[in-house]
Amino acid sequence: MGSSKMPNISSVTEFLLLAFTDTRELQLLHFALFLGIYLAALLGNGLILSAVACHHHLHTPMYFFLLNLALLDLGCISTTLPKAMANALWDTRAISYQGCVAQVFFFVFLVVAEYSLLTIMAYDRYVAICKPLHYGSLLGSRACAQMAAAAWGSGILTAVLHTANTFSLPHCRGNAVDQFFCEIPQILKLSCSDAYLKEVGPLVFTVSLGCGCFVFIVVSYVQIFRAVLSMPSCQGRHKAFSTCLPHLAVVSLFVSTAVFAYLKPPSISSPSLDLVVTLLYSVLPPAVNPLIYSMRNQELKNAVRKLFPYILFKHP
Repeated sequence: MGSSKMPNISSVTEFLLLAFTDTRELQLLHFALFLGIYLAALLGNGLILSAVACHHHLHTPMYFFLLNLALLDLGCISTTLPKAMANALWDTRAISYQGCVAQVFFFVFLVVAEYSLLTIMAYDRYVAICKPLHYGSLLGSRACAQMAAAAWGSGILTAVLHTANTFSLPHCRGNAVDQFFCEIPQILKLSCSDAYLKEVGPLVFTVSLGCGCFVFIVVSYVQIFRAVLSMPSCQGRHKAFSTCLPHLAVVSLFVSTAVFAYLKPPSISSPSLDLVVTLLYSVLPPAVNPLIYSMRNQELKNAVRKLFPYILFKHP
């Protein structure tokens, strides 16, 4: 038994990511598709950042949190897609050990921070609709900065816990990751039997944080809907719903894709389905969130018009 010692983590110098296809033409097609999605995400989130930063009338708590959301979306999609595009373009699967560690850290950090921020945005909508007279005192600039810092901080803490635990495990089952980026569940499959139990502690922490945020969002929206339905004015109800629907749509997209990715029954699991589902929860939300927020937000569309009057949103 002494001679069959498991290889140490230091013996792994690189990981091999999952290739979408071995056909060169399809690899280039995937590169073009990913490039289009990535540029759309950069453009959409970049427009939101520019509009909020450049227009003083958008310097309100709601748009401050939206600016943070756009930053997190840009970071999230930039963590996974550029490497996938480079691998498709150069017909390779390799990612360095350090690159894999960085992907895991930044992806967990940005996803958890975004979920925490969406929870704070639910509180923002709750105060705006249910306690409008206290909005200025409850969501002052100092309070908003502290809440945003708490969201980013929760992401960093969770990322440190998961990254440290994941890469402290010995990988004795090869270095081929069955995903297009370094995802924790796929890396844990490479660890030695029972070694993954070290991940239970961080997992319990993350699940508790996630469930707490979800309960908070649900309770907030129950109160919001009660307040909106009791409004006597139809116009007031419509305006209140209009400010909530984009956030509710973003939360639903984020939670539904992530939950299906990690809680789907093993009986329907397959490498191709896992790949598609992971694409949905890691790539789709950052790309479509700007569209969701701008569709029903006239203030935001007007701000973008002023930034790019001859390119986008031409007046009829």
